[in-house]
Amino acid sequence: MPELKQLRAGHAPAVLAFELANRAYFAAAVSDRGDDFFDRFTDRFDALLAEQEAGICAFHVLVAKDGSVLGRFNLYDFEDGGAVLGYRVAQDATGRGTATATVLELCDLAAARYGLRTLRAATAHENIASRKVLVKAGFIPVGPADPAELGGKPGTWYQRDLT
Repeated sequence: MPELKQLRAGHAPAVLAFELANRAYFAAAVSDRGDDFFDRFTDRFDALLAEQEAGICAFHVLVAKDGSVLGRFNLYDFEDGGAVLGYRVAQDATGRGTATATVLELCDLAAARYGLRTLRAATAHENIASRKVLVKAGFIPVGPADPAELGGKPGTWYQRDLT
């Protein structure tokens, strides 16, 4: 059974492997991270850990029994009891409810561990799978998302109250 874990330094190799293995798959639905992301991965990863340590976000990985990363589930931009949810799941882990179950688990964690009351997430209109995950996890559409936030694609903001 996969386990949701808070991101730590030891996850770096598995996170990089996850991102590289799924790069083309992710780029079909969201903006590609670009070569610079991979060239400077260690610096960027360390910066994420520093942000997490500062308490302004919380990053998580869904880890398989073999230690590989099946998904990333992040809470960022903590402000006034709310945060933004972002997630990505490996191509070979899709279609089995993995994303929905993990988003639901993270919603519980967001309230219990981080004291959050509201989560928001944006997704492109064409990303049907992500829209389904959000709705199944209790998020409701609350307005249009700026295409600049979604790689130039039109989309919608969704919100879920955790209280």
